[in-house]
Amino acid sequence: MAELNEILRAHGGRQDALLPILHDVQAAFGHVSEASIREIALHLNLSRAEVSGVVSFYHDYHRTPDPRPAIKLCRAESCQSRGSEALAIAAEKVAGARVRVETVYCLGLCSVGPNAMIGHEVHARLDSGKVAALIGAL
Repeated sequence: MAELNEILRAHGGRQDALLPILHDVQAAFGHVSEASIREIALHLNLSRAEVSGVVSFYHDYHRTPDPRPAIKLCRAESCQSRGSEALAIAAEKVAGARVRVETVYCLGLCSVGPNAMIGHEVHARLDSGKVAALIGAL
């Protein structure tokens, strides 16, 4: 709770701080727990439903911890036209239960797709071999 309270203090009590607070909580704990949602709601004078709704809307926030590393594959239209659907199937096979394969819709590199993100690093012009190597390195 001390770390959560420090995050809340760092952002003040502004309601527009909800997303930055959730981002920091996700980064610090690997998930946004029900207890965190209650404390954030109380701190920002929001309902638990409002905070919970935001957590459930955005794919980057998770309610339970998942220790597996993640690769986020872009499956937006531009990447789809360059083969991201087949790439996602190949990635799932290589990843197995060891790596989490997540879908995102646009990483902002449409001209060099298909793309993926691992952590904060974006990888472009992917094919099944490159994705397998990325997953293997996780």
